[in-house]
Amino acid sequence: MPRPPQDQSLRFTISHRSASTRGRVGVVETPHGSFDTPAFMPVGTRGSVKGLLPELVRATGAQIILNNTYHLLLRPGPDLVEQMGGAHRFMNWPGPILTDSGGFQAFSMADINALDEDGVSFKSIVDGSKVRMTPESAIDAQNKIGADIIMAFDDCPPAKDPGQAPPNLVRQKGTAGVAKLDEGVYARRVREANERTVRWLERCIGAHARPAEQALFGIVQGGTDPDERAWSAERICNYDLPGFAIGGVAVGESSEEIARVVAHTAPLMPEDKPRYLMGVGYE
Repeated sequence: MPRPPQDQSLRFTISHRSASTRGRVGVVETPHGSFDTPAFMPVGTRGSVKGLLPELVRATGAQIILNNTYHLLLRPGPDLVEQMGGAHRFMNWPGPILTDSGGFQAFSMADINALDEDGVSFKSIVDGSKVRMTPESAIDAQNKIGADIIMAFDDCPPAKDPGQAPPNLVRQKGTAGVAKLDEGVYARRVREANERTVRWLERCIGAHARPAEQALFGIVQGGTDPDERAWSAERICNYDLPGFAIGGVAVGESSEEIARVVAHTAPLMPEDKPRYLMGVGYE
């Protein structure tokens, strides 16, 4: 498996380690400033944090904001954000920004028309038009949006039991519905997603046009299966990327299940790289 050179777009310094746990305290430096870890990112999904001016967001102590590629792709579009000077000028936010790739939203919020090796087709929640997302288009959109940290486009499988999903989360049409998945069906779907996520990461790396300015993070998947989590972590973390994320743990699982999966997965990831735990803000 190829190992591309590490990007120079991010620096992570660990200042303290817990003597009793694997906890770390550190600082992440980006082209638009630094933020302390652990960090909570206010969600500016569509390019703004609802109800707050940027200076009020800063006054809360927030140091980094999250945007979402799926929503910005649909409206106003990455080309317009780029024309406005990128996300930082578009939002009037001078600090670090992270963009999720939009993969989770494409899989969970929209009626999926087609999922194949190339990408995902779905119906826009804005105007009902057909939208196609691929690893290449997701990275291109994030390059135009201009966040400091960008995420690989991954295949995010549904929860085995969606009963604990956030109330605003619509399950994958025809895949999860509202019923618990059969064990065999779930296992096959997780393995398929794991293998595809690795292949898509390779394509994301190849499509990334701004590695010196934007840090690309790979995403570890694997559902709630410890063996699949280990399989994914070994392969995703084999790439010399600036950081990594734990994905697919806030798609319907209980808080206890999320904690179990994270406790198993985090030690499998590089000790000297930042780790992004995706989607757990509602917890």
